[in-house]
Amino acid sequence: MSKATMQPEPDSPILEVTDLRKLFPVKKVRLFGAKDRFVHAVDGVSFQVGHGEVLALVGESGCGKSTLALTLMGLEKPTSGDILFEGDSLASQNSRGLKTWRRHIQMVFQDPYESLNPLMTIGDIVAEPLVVHGIAPNREEREARVIRALEDSGLKPATEYLHRLPHELSGGQRQRVVIAGALVLEPTVLLADEPVSMLDVSIRAEILNLLADLRQKRGISILFITHDMGTIAHFADRIAVMYLGRIVEIGQTLEVLSNPQHPYTKALLSVVPVPNPRLRRERIILQGETPNPIDLPSGCRFHPRCPVAFEQCPVVDPRLLSIGDQDEIPHAAACLLVNAESQPVP
Repeated sequence: MSKATMQPEPDSPILEVTDLRKLFPVKKVRLFGAKDRFVHAVDGVSFQVGHGEVLALVGESGCGKSTLALTLMGLEKPTSGDILFEGDSLASQNSRGLKTWRRHIQMVFQDPYESLNPLMTIGDIVAEPLVVHGIAPNREEREARVIRALEDSGLKPATEYLHRLPHELSGGQRQRVVIAGALVLEPTVLLADEPVSMLDVSIRAEILNLLADLRQKRGISILFITHDMGTIAHFADRIAVMYLGRIVEIGQTLEVLSNPQHPYTKALLSVVPVPNPRLRRERIILQGETPNPIDLPSGCRFHPRCPVAFEQCPVVDPRLLSIGDQDEIPHAAACLLVNAESQPVP
């Protein structure tokens, strides 16, 4: 896969996911007569990410967000479906093509304490992707790119960090090093998997502002994975809400936050803290645990916990339907309570 062969249309998405599924087989307990069983980690997910867009993927722990990110990186092989990056399919990549794929799509992992080699200096950690991909073989050029990545990540002056070890840095500084390690390859897509969940509240805003600045300065598209609806209101262009391996609602950020349609989205928003004590709202506390992703509920997957479920919910598996008039960025939800005249999302 070479950039020279990638010539997408101006309005085409940079990343397109179509009916993606990732199932993990479960070890059989019995030798004979046992049916094949699978963990439905990602089960029929479709979405697009535009050039320079921030799409937030929101959901509880265990809903499949991180597995989806690992599959987009090519670290997990899809069971079915397709992933297109600037029109190029992941399924068509050999080992060399997959290596190039990862050069353009980089990931920021959740835990900065586990993401960094404690025996390597910060300079060597950030330079390692350049060595792996054979970029900037000249030492001076390589160091210049490392310094630029560190400074773009907010570590200034970068020369003061090059020879330090990870244990000498704070949690926020370590996360900035992780971001610098992804930026040094100058990717066009950044997969940020819970990048602020391990940080103090005072540091989270700094990292979010950093990612917003990088999006503006470098034009990077970002898939921002989080379980906290409160962190993305001012940051994401669109929100996709994921539950038990599927996207149950997607739309523009302000539209989803102000007019949620799926009961699961409403429940997530109801527990987001509000700074004004006079603005009280009813909290929706979901009953029970998330169903087993091996033995999925019939019909709507959310119905065992849904406060407004009715007799059709255990029977009919709702499709993701666009709400209201079709516009350039539709608001869609997978719920039987959505207007019956809603249209399937293309």
